[in-house]
Amino acid sequence: MSISSTRTSHRRRLPLVLAAACSAGALLALSSPTASAVAPLTATATFNCGSWGSGLATLTAADNGTTKSIKLTSSAITMPAGSSADPNSITTTLKVSKTSGGVTSQVQFSAKANPGMSYPNPITLGPLKLSSGTLAAGDSTNSVVLSAPATATNWSLQIVTSSPTSATVYCVATSVQSAAFVW
Repeated sequence: MSISSTRTSHRRRLPLVLAAACSAGALLALSSPTASAVAPLTATATFNCGSWGSGLATLTAADNGTTKSIKLTSSAITMPAGSSADPNSITTTLKVSKTSGGVTSQVQFSAKANPGMSYPNPITLGPLKLSSGTLAAGDSTNSVVLSAPATATNWSLQIVTSSPTSATVYCVATSVQSAAFVW
């Protein structure tokens, strides 16, 4: 075997070894978790929001590892007659019960996030980010069920519109979620 054939043989193997190493690295990067899990991703609960309506709402949870959020949508709860909301003009706060290690407390999700809406649009609120309290892996959250009527001191969901219509709407959850979120 000549020296030139040995060098050629090593040159052919080096690209194959590099390609295999790069492929393995890419595969590991793709399989590494980039976000924390929350299950289930969606649940339903019923809310009574007075003049805005009453009925089933869908809650969609997300956890990207640094931000935990819940989005609320409902075709039963709508913008009332004569009202409208510009994009990102509704401040929404959702209270939920938290269970961690057998201890129950409350946390809140809040944000000023919504599409433009007007009567009789169904509501879309959020995503609402965890704004009060903490959630650790394995903690569960569920609707805070309260008796009606909803008031400034008795609410599960608070909706504050600012533009072009100003209003504060208090809602009570009338059912627990179809399934609790486990973060």
